[in-house]
Amino acid sequence: MKIVIAGGSGFLGRPLAAALAADGHQIVTLTRSAAAPVRPPTRAVAWTPDGSTGPWAAEVDGAGAIVNLAGESIAGKRWSDAQKQRILDSRVTATRSLVAAIGAAKNPPPVFVSGSAVGYYGARGDEKIPEDTPPGSDFLANVCVQWEAEAKRAPSAATRLVCLRTGLVLERDGGALPQMLPPFRFGAGGPVGSGRQYWPWIHRADWIALVRWAIRTPEVRGPINLTAPTPVTNAEFAKALGRAMHRPAFMPAPAFALKLMLGEMAEGLLLSGQRAVPERPEQLGFTFRYTRVDDALAALFA
Repeated sequence: MKIVIAGGSGFLGRPLAAALAADGHQIVTLTRSAAAPVRPPTRAVAWTPDGSTGPWAAEVDGAGAIVNLAGESIAGKRWSDAQKQRILDSRVTATRSLVAAIGAAKNPPPVFVSGSAVGYYGARGDEKIPEDTPPGSDFLANVCVQWEAEAKRAPSAATRLVCLRTGLVLERDGGALPQMLPPFRFGAGGPVGSGRQYWPWIHRADWIALVRWAIRTPEVRGPINLTAPTPVTNAEFAKALGRAMHRPAFMPAPAFALKLMLGEMAEGLLLSGQRAVPERPEQLGFTFRYTRVDDALAALFA
């Protein structure tokens, strides 16, 4: 079937497109530039995700699935007021455009898989967080609430909605992990802040497998946590990363220094966390390849 991916050229979208193409699907990537590099048989189609539709919407009509991963990088720049607005607007308007295209389609897609994040829950300490946990109230939680609210306009008798509340995705070629490595390489790695905050991690191979499973499994509806079943504290994560790299992991990064360097982003991304667990995927029978962070990191650094 044809699967349309918005944001299909990034850290998650690119390998997802490759995996779905390997499954035999026809992949169309919506991109701001039709000249964006893609690997055949994937096609790139230009779009302007401004909240409206355009010629690109013809790709949505008759598609078997739509996957929405579009949005400004959360960690790409310091969080000024203008950058925070770009983070929010890029997600809301892209989702609004896709929802409008789905609503206008004569043959709407059976499933709309739309991005979100575990930031939806806000900072929750050591509280265990399944998918029915209410939202938090900080900046990232507000972004996720508005992002999902736009996506919730898509479901109908013809189209089911799945919201991907993604945690910390681990792979060496992108995401947050490469940014963590330099201190460890020099023997200066360690926990961030107190180290007691939970980091809900997932190996990228399991993230891709979960999305593929959500597309083909009609029982999957609503939000799902894309996190491994065993979230760990930041201190535990640092020790596991040190073991995988054969480096020490005892040098803490003080919270005050991170706040000076990163501002509000330090609290939102590093110093607070969520003990999110994938209750719904496990109830519906999904099997994770990597359930222990040591195994996931060992595989990445083998």
